Amino acid sequence: MSGDLVGVWEVALSDGVHRIEFEHGTTTGKRVIYIDGKEIVRRDWMFKLVGKETFNVGSVDTKATINIDAVSGFAYKYTLEINGKSLKTYM
Repeated sequence: MSGDLVGVWEVALSDGVHRIEFEHGTTTGKRVIYIDGKEIVRRDWMFKLVGKETFNVGSVDTKATINIDAVSGFAYKYTLEINGKSLKTYM
C-alpha cells in the first residue's frame, strides 16, 4: 500500500469483522480499495476526483459504498456506507 491511504474502517458483519482500506491519489485520481488486505478495486488515472465506489464485503456480499466529496480546494472527505447506513467519515 502507498502513502495515499485516506481511510480505514473496521466493519462487523454476520461473518466477522472486515477491515476496509481506501487509497485516493488526489493528483492522479487513483482509487484502490482493500478488504482484509486483499485488493478488490483499482482505478488509475481517474479525471473526476469526487464520486463513489461501490463494492461487496463479506461472504454474504453486503453492499458497501465509499463516497468521495470535495470539502474545499484539494481537501476531500470519505464516508463508508454499509447497506445505505453511513459509518465513520475521514477528512
